[in-house]
Amino acid sequence: MTDTKTKNIQTETVQMSKKIPMRMCIGCRQMREKREMIRVVRQQDGTFFIDRTGKKNGRGAYLCKNPDCLNTAVKNHGLERSFGMSIPKETVADLKKEMSELAE
Repeated sequence: MTDTKTKNIQTETVQMSKKIPMRMCIGCRQMREKREMIRVVRQQDGTFFIDRTGKKNGRGAYLCKNPDCLNTAVKNHGLERSFGMSIPKETVADLKKEMSELAE
């Protein structure tokens, strides 16, 4: 004969909130929610582009949707630091053009 003991455990319903991913803007250095940011991606072939989905392959860096943050990141070499390489002026001009299209 086995003796079984049972304990009455009160279970509390605790609503777990989903963790919101945070990223730092390389221009203004502020932490914001990932979905509020724009991701700049460098692919293995060295090309840069703005990733609108935030899920493309490649090394990424985040910027606020404010075009001034891109200017600050270029001025302070934040993009170069994030990607570990110098960025051609043509690429910066293309990124500024894409950024202005997103702002509209």
